[in-house]
Formats: sequence, C-alpha cells, structure tokens
Amino acid sequence: MRAAIVGVGEVPPQRSTEGRTTMSFLADAARRAVADAGIGKDRIDGLLVGPQVGETPQHVPATVAEYLGLQPRMANVVDLGGASGPGMVWRAAAAIAAGMAETVLCVLGNHREPVAPRSPNRNPIREFDVPFGASGANTAYALLKTRHMAEFGTSDRDFAELAALARSNAQTNPTAIWHGRPADVDGILASPWVAEPLHLAEIVMPVAGGDAVIVTSESVAAGLELPHAPVLLTGAGEMVTHRAMSQAPSLTTGPLKPSMAQALAQAGLGIDGIGLLSLYDCYTVMLAITLEDAGLCAPGRFADWMRDHDLAPGGDLPLNPNGGQLGIGQADLAGGLSHVVEAVHQLRGTADGRQARAARSALVTGNGATMSEAVALVLEAS
Repeated sequence: MRAAIVGVGEVPPQRSTEGRTTMSFLADAARRAVADAGIGKDRIDGLLVGPQVGETPQHVPATVAEYLGLQPRMANVVDLGGASGPGMVWRAAAAIAAGMAETVLCVLGNHREPVAPRSPNRNPIREFDVPFGASGANTAYALLKTRHMAEFGTSDRDFAELAALARSNAQTNPTAIWHGRPADVDGILASPWVAEPLHLAEIVMPVAGGDAVIVTSESVAAGLELPHAPVLLTGAGEMVTHRAMSQAPSLTTGPLKPSMAQALAQAGLGIDGIGLLSLYDCYTVMLAITLEDAGLCAPGRFADWMRDHDLAPGGDLPLNPNGGQLGIGQADLAGGLSHVVEAVHQLRGTADGRQARAARSALVTGNGATMSEAVALVLEAS
C-alpha cells in the first residue's frame, strides 16, 4: 500500500476556547492543510473525519463536508480513539487505490470549554468495570504502569525519564503547551500522584486544537506543482483487541506490536531501518510499552535503551522531536494525527528549529482506548 501525503495543517494547542466549536477547528486545520499543499479545495474528493460526541452525533461526514464546502465522492468516520488519525491515512490510501477518490482530506480537531459536555454512554464497561473502580483513562493506565513495575522491576524514575524527554524536546517547539517550562526527572516525580503510581506530569495535558493531512496517489502528486516534496506512506498495520481493561489479553504488551510488525513488513524495513520515531504518548507507560513492542529493546528494558541513545531532535534516533503529546498537549482525537503531521514535517525538512538530521523514514503510531485500538504507519521521504 502506497500513497503520498502532500499537505498538512496544525492548529496550535490552546488550553481553553470558550465560544468556539469543534467545527471551527476542523475548518482551520483543513484550510492550513490545503494552503500547505498549494492546491485548490476543489481537488479534494474524499473526506475522513472522527466522531464528535455531543456536537454532531450523526451524519458527521455530511455535516463537515457542508461546512467546508466540499462534495466528496467518498466520506466516512474513523472511530479508533487516539489511533483514528493514523487509521485515516491508510484508509485514504485504500480508497484511492480502490478508485473511490483521488485526493482525501483527513481532519480531526476539538474545542475545549471550561466545563466539558457529557453524553450518555451505555457500553458494557459501564456495567462490568466502572462499578469496581476502573473508571477513566488515568485509572486504567495506572494499572498498566503498576503491572509493568511489578513484572519487570522498572521504577518511577525510569518512566519519569520519558516525561522529562518530552518536556526537553518541547522546548524546541514554540507552539507546544509546555514550551518555556522544562522539567527534569526530579521535577516530574515532584508532581502529585493522580492515580498511583501515575504522576500528573506523566499524563497528557488536555487542550483544544486540530490537525489535518491531505493524501493522494503518487501519480497525482507527481503531476502537481507542490511547494514541498510529498511524503510517502509505504506500510500500515492495525489491530483491535478489547475495549475494557478487564478483557485485555495482556497488560505489558498490546496490539501495536503486530501492527508495527505489519507496517514494517509492508515497507520492507526492519526497525533498524527507521530514522525517526513519532510514537503515541498519552501516558509514559504507553510510550514505554510501545518502544518495547517495536523491538527496540527487550520487555522491561526501555529505560536502559533510552540511556544508550540520544533521542533529542539532533540525536541518533529522535523520539517525538516536537515534544509529543506529553509536550505539546492532546487535542482529543487530533492528538494521534499530530504524530503524522510531525513526521511529515521532519521527512520533508520543514520542522523549523527541531529538524532531525537526515531522517528518511519514520515509524508513526496511534493508540485508542486503553492500549486497545492500534494503528502503525511507516512514512518515507520521497
């Protein structure tokens, strides 16, 4: 499976956006992506969007298309939580290969009111898990960290190193929510527990924002006068294993493991052939398990592996050079798409102030629910 990403758009994260709608963030991100690609919006004939709980509960593609002034030949909702963004990219490529569209806009975004709206949720997790205290992402990821520490002997300091790296890399990104506020390992550990053993600084900061990418075929991209070299999708993998933590096959490995293996196999690369890591990092433990599942190190040895590498933007293997979500903030589902956008910037050489040296290939991941829904992509410079 191959396709070309010819445009990206990113709305800087904001802590609060009273009076704005999610639709306005989608429009802003889409406008930026179209401008970045240097094409007219009339070229877009495919649209992929995410669910919008509480704002547009039904007919989401039609509502977004109307708002953006599009009449797509293919439109759909991708609902994979934080894996939705990467999941959109390979679905766009598949739609193009099937002849259902030629140029697809993938867009996600979210506003952030001071008081978040609530919507009814009647799925089984509410009946069988929540009454026993397993309520919310913080509790679930705290369970993952607890299990990792118990099984492998990893420490609080090991995980804090991942958060400190994110803060350090965020200092190279002026739009990051933590720009100007670095934190070392001791600073991370000084932050309060939210759900023991998870510290506040190990958890993403919720923000408003939006991201968009434009995907087309290699042949169409070759015929366009693009302001930037396209970035190629050369491999993809996806897997869903569960929704509730009580049904997870494992607490120390997840569906990203086979997803990453499939994406690398499609691209004809081994993990040693990857020059940039743009990995989903809602919590430090999620990032730790992803590093291990990618085959970069043995289970339980992520901290030792980190200490053997320079993971800064100018290092031997940059990891989330923009700060990742732990550094820039998480704009709801758009957080997953931000990893695609950053990888595109890096591979085409437009990551001002944080450019990785000679990066030609990137591994991008997305994660939904609690290590439940997984998508991995391999992107390469053209």
